[in-house]
Amino acid sequence: MTTLVARPERVRHADERQQSVATAHFRLMLLMLLFLGGTLAIGARLTWLGIFNGAAANRYAGGSLLPQRGDIVDRNGVPLARTIDAWSIGIHPAKLIGDKRQLARDLARLMPERDEATYYRIATSSMNFTYLRRRAMPELVAAVNALGEPGIAYAREPERLYPQTTLAAHVLGYTDFDGKGVAGMERVLDKRLTDPMQRGKPVALSIDSRVQAAMESELYAALVKHSAVGAAGLVLDVHTGEIVAMASLPVFNPNRVGQSPDDARRNSVTQSVYELGSTFKPITVAGAIEAGVATSMTRKYDATAPLQVGGFRIRDDHAQNRYMNVPEALVYSSNIVTARIAEEMGQERMATLFRSVGFQGPPDVELMEKGSSIWPTYWARTTVMTTAYGHGIAVTPLQLANAYATLVNGGIWRPTTLMKVAPGKAPEGRRVFSEATSARMRQLLRMVVLDGTGKKGDAAGFRVGGKTGTAEKAVGGGYSRNSNVSTFAAVFPMDAPRYVVIAMMDAPKGTADTYGFTSAAWTAAPVVSRVIARAGPMLGVIPNERRDIDVADLASLVWNPKEAH
Repeated sequence: MTTLVARPERVRHADERQQSVATAHFRLMLLMLLFLGGTLAIGARLTWLGIFNGAAANRYAGGSLLPQRGDIVDRNGVPLARTIDAWSIGIHPAKLIGDKRQLARDLARLMPERDEATYYRIATSSMNFTYLRRRAMPELVAAVNALGEPGIAYAREPERLYPQTTLAAHVLGYTDFDGKGVAGMERVLDKRLTDPMQRGKPVALSIDSRVQAAMESELYAALVKHSAVGAAGLVLDVHTGEIVAMASLPVFNPNRVGQSPDDARRNSVTQSVYELGSTFKPITVAGAIEAGVATSMTRKYDATAPLQVGGFRIRDDHAQNRYMNVPEALVYSSNIVTARIAEEMGQERMATLFRSVGFQGPPDVELMEKGSSIWPTYWARTTVMTTAYGHGIAVTPLQLANAYATLVNGGIWRPTTLMKVAPGKAPEGRRVFSEATSARMRQLLRMVVLDGTGKKGDAAGFRVGGKTGTAEKAVGGGYSRNSNVSTFAAVFPMDAPRYVVIAMMDAPKGTADTYGFTSAAWTAAPVVSRVIARAGPMLGVIPNERRDIDVADLASLVWNPKEAH
């Protein structure tokens, strides 16, 4: 009889451990294989992208995930220009296999910028390759691809996109198809935007897109209303020189530069020069106060009749036919009184004054698209007199704005800039007028808006000061009696100046509500009023009708015909 011997317990445990270890090894190997397979799949995908999507890969430099060109943003970080992926559609004529005549018809239907005959010539040409469309939308790519023609090629490439379309177009400029800046700040910042070490950090401009939108919309409404040839406007920080808004009309879309006429790409704020008329009078008065020529606001000048200078006669548009002091001369915009003050200043001091506020040469700003002022070649007696009220000398609207900033900010001239200035980093500038002269000019400019030609430029609670200027438009070596350049240069709030606002209308036409008038008081001043009312709170200026600059010592000097009766 055979006796069964029980298997020791430790043997069973050993077997179980071996099986457990084997199972664990199997699972570990399976996990490693899955991981390896996933890694190979990812690697294969990256290799495929590198081979077949090379155009897109070329956007990146040194293996970094940075676009070829950095972003441009406004002072608050709102994107104004950025680089995105786009498509290009090209054709290899030699590789076409389908009906070329039918292909030409289909391409003309999908991309109507060329006609069927042109597409057929391309399809039957001997060229190796040509582009049919750069910066194509995905929907168009899909439609062309659906034609099933292997001779048509597609590639991803970087596209410069301006998400705000026409907003601040003349400030931003644009790039060419190779991504190089050719105008505006795109051109100025080209090296900075393409520097691999800096592309990841957006470049902040001084522009505030909200204020820019307000300026552009109000200018456009006025341009349409008055059927003007063009318009320009800007907002300038009087203490830093930062340009918060800069608008020029007509405008263009930097996303579609080729579809705009040449004149739309011209920046009238920095490139075009104008005789800006009576807006020069406060500058002349400030220079006379500073030079000790206008020593008293009570002194009266003869404006009883037009001023005859040789064969030239200087008249007043708002003739008072009496003696007037300096406050009255500005309130009633007297050419005669201003001319008499300029004659006392003399040629040397007048020329020095205009140089000191930046009127000789081009405006001091980063843009390369800028014109140079028309400076008198010979300062005759009449030249000295007429330049005092903005005739015989032509400057850009930006130069005028900078001069007004100098008038009211305490007398310091600073260069203007389209780059955001960090707090406390504004240029030191140079002194042109004393604090006392600047304080007096703030009073005088406020009086022009309260009692003079600038009334329609006021905005409730914003304490606006400024001066209108209406000049006959220079045409063919002479002047047009039927066409004006109408400008209103303003500052707010006048008790503590922060911003200059300028609006200019080129050849506006009168309307029923302006009684046919085309002067700045009726055309440009209302634009400034509306811009200030909209943009003031955005800029931190809260309207307050209980505050104002004290003009009591001057108000009593201005004769009011209504009060006289």
